[in-house]
Amino acid sequence: MRVVASEQAVRLIEESGGNLYVWPKRAHCCGAVTMLESSPRPRNGVTFQRIGGANGFDVHLPAGLARLPDELHLEARRFPRRVEAYWDGCAWVV
Repeated sequence: MRVVASEQAVRLIEESGGNLYVWPKRAHCCGAVTMLESSPRPRNGVTFQRIGGANGFDVHLPAGLARLPDELHLEARRFPRRVEAYWDGCAWVV
């Protein structure tokens, strides 16, 4: 899995401790669409595995995912200040 992160996302991850946890979350309002959530801390109740390091930080995904993306894109958002993850360039997981 290749991690593609903007400079702003890298800085935000480093400021938050150097770890990024990313997990799929099913949207209830939009049918069968699965979006990605991310946080500098693991989500309660989910077992994560370290997938790899990139750009000075570690990426963690849920253990046992059926498929990993070819690319995980990370962008920083300002309001609220956070890192958003995109699976193979998409805002949803297929």
